[in-house]
Amino acid sequence: MKRGEFLRNTALSLAGALVVPQILAKNDTILGHNNKRYRINIRWSQADVSRYPVNDCHEMVQDQKGRILLLTNDIRNNVLIYDKNGKLLDSWGTEYPGAHGLTLFNENGTDFLFICDNARHQVIKTSIDGRVLMTLDYPKETGLYTKSEEYIPTETAIAPNGDIYVADGYGKDLVIQYDAQGRYIRHFGGRGDAAKNMLNAHGLCLDLRDKANPSLVVCSRQQNAFKRYDLEGKYLETIALPGAWVCRPVIKGEYLYAAVLQSNSRQWEQSGFVTILDRQNKVVSNLAGSEPAYKNGHLDEIYQTIKAFQYPHDVCVDDEENLYVAQWNSGRTYPYKLEPV
Repeated sequence: MKRGEFLRNTALSLAGALVVPQILAKNDTILGHNNKRYRINIRWSQADVSRYPVNDCHEMVQDQKGRILLLTNDIRNNVLIYDKNGKLLDSWGTEYPGAHGLTLFNENGTDFLFICDNARHQVIKTSIDGRVLMTLDYPKETGLYTKSEEYIPTETAIAPNGDIYVADGYGKDLVIQYDAQGRYIRHFGGRGDAAKNMLNAHGLCLDLRDKANPSLVVCSRQQNAFKRYDLEGKYLETIALPGAWVCRPVIKGEYLYAAVLQSNSRQWEQSGFVTILDRQNKVVSNLAGSEPAYKNGHLDEIYQTIKAFQYPHDVCVDDEENLYVAQWNSGRTYPYKLEPV
């Protein structure tokens, strides 16, 4: 589903934004299951809304200084930089109207950012303070695009050798691989009925937990699944997550975290939550969602049970295992912080 279709289906005004239940407003609600339980803080951000408003809060990362960077498609300030307590430290960016994907890569001790702008149909590499270093236009080399508008990139993942993987999540559902200098290598995935294909390849990440067998985990959001590939694009497996419209996978330690845009059983009804998988790809916790249960090795459908979130879009896990949840189309809501208990 393309961005325009999302907006038509789910347009919300500020007046229609979710009224947070009083139980959440007290910041003492515990979400999650098993050893992954968290206390939610909906008032984490201390940004002045009159000076630093947000539109869609798409993605968040933590840099080597411990700062939390938020990407929004409000061109008054595309990037907001916080400390872990929610104090706003800095901001930059006025040229990314379709700011969607934010990936941080540390190259020889220096942090760089990769921004996917789906309105500009480009991927832009910047310094941590916003200086543009490289721009990738639509991938003519694939032979599958006739114009830039067909290419709507949503996410990048960067391999240890600097190779760049771009998910065309609102375009043709391809993953396009480049080298560190931006030279085309190959593409894979795409739409279709085969296991290797995807429907809404919205996000992706490198999985380096098995050092001998690094892999790429890619969303197939409308199929309620992740697809795993090797670094040359060979399909390896499907991780089924019935009921969950999963966004970008984020790996920290032994666990995979993902925002779930919405529950499949309640589409376009502000029914999102956060899911956490262990190294064996088993769901161990759903934050504001149903308790995970497996029968004969198959996961029961998962869904929202507490209306803590509207449309979660990304999870950032910091160096103290706190979570930060950015939301799309949720009444210009600043991110929430969740602290482990």
